[in-house]
Amino acid sequence: MKAPFVALWLALAAASTPLAAHSAEQVDFVLNWTPTADHAPIYYAKQQGWYEDAGIQLKIEAGRGSSTTAQRVGAGAAPLGISDFPTAMQAMGKGAALKAVMVIYANSPQGFYWLKSSGIRDAKDFPSRKIGNPPGDASRQMWPAFASAVGIAPDSVKFVNLSPQAKVAALKAGSVDIISDFYNEHDLKAQEFGEDLAFLPWRDIGINVYGNAILVNARYLQQHPETVKTFVGITQKAYAKCVEAFEPCLKALMDDVSGLSADTQRNQWARIQELMRDETSTTVALGAFDLERVQRDYELVNTLVGLDKPFDPLGVVTNDMLSPAYRMP
Repeated sequence: MKAPFVALWLALAAASTPLAAHSAEQVDFVLNWTPTADHAPIYYAKQQGWYEDAGIQLKIEAGRGSSTTAQRVGAGAAPLGISDFPTAMQAMGKGAALKAVMVIYANSPQGFYWLKSSGIRDAKDFPSRKIGNPPGDASRQMWPAFASAVGIAPDSVKFVNLSPQAKVAALKAGSVDIISDFYNEHDLKAQEFGEDLAFLPWRDIGINVYGNAILVNARYLQQHPETVKTFVGITQKAYAKCVEAFEPCLKALMDDVSGLSADTQRNQWARIQELMRDETSTTVALGAFDLERVQRDYELVNTLVGLDKPFDPLGVVTNDMLSPAYRMP
């Protein structure tokens, strides 16, 4: 009698395994661009099994720009994603149902690059020049704010559509005069152009708005609050771990994403940590929003860029998903 009982028990145990696997909820997570060092913590947490152990089957998708990601998440085509925060605000003004639950870049990563040999001395020389970047690029969405800050007409430049990978080559070939890019990509251009490279970070002209943030579809958040809180908690922990030691996170990224240079990604991560660090991330929590800054960012976007429909900026962010146990050093 014992043998049939054991066989039955083994059969039930085997049957329970696929059920447990199926109990995990698939969550699609859309990046702002193709995966690089700033996304390494997410790949690290996934490789470690942290999401899966918590009941989340995470699917990471490459993005096509902050604007596109904000629209997708806002429309419910994906529950979660990463977008430049002011760009997400513009999407909210168009009716996108979004809530920001964690900020990655506490400082603006936006910057313009050009060659000194082109004759451009500063932003006052941008008029009549060509700026190369993708159509969904956050700097293109925020261009009116930049133009206003430096005192040039918003329509005084011509934008040229480029993929992220084509920016450096286009600048080198002279097919564009200026390119926009995030500060974490700075070393690639510095190595390529040396002393001929000129760089203007937006934060140097007073536009230090929040950068990349994790967004959730508002309806999904309402229906799955525990899933979102679990996802954010794991992601916050992963970023903290990668700040402590980046090499395991770099390995996880490169194990999953081909064509990356380890040295380039290390350089990027060093600059990303500069972007992640501010008073709030060091004293409140890694990933936390300062609500006064959120209000200022909203006023800047509304005044200088324009919103189709106004909304309460403090109603579209929350720090409730974050743990104060994780802070930037």
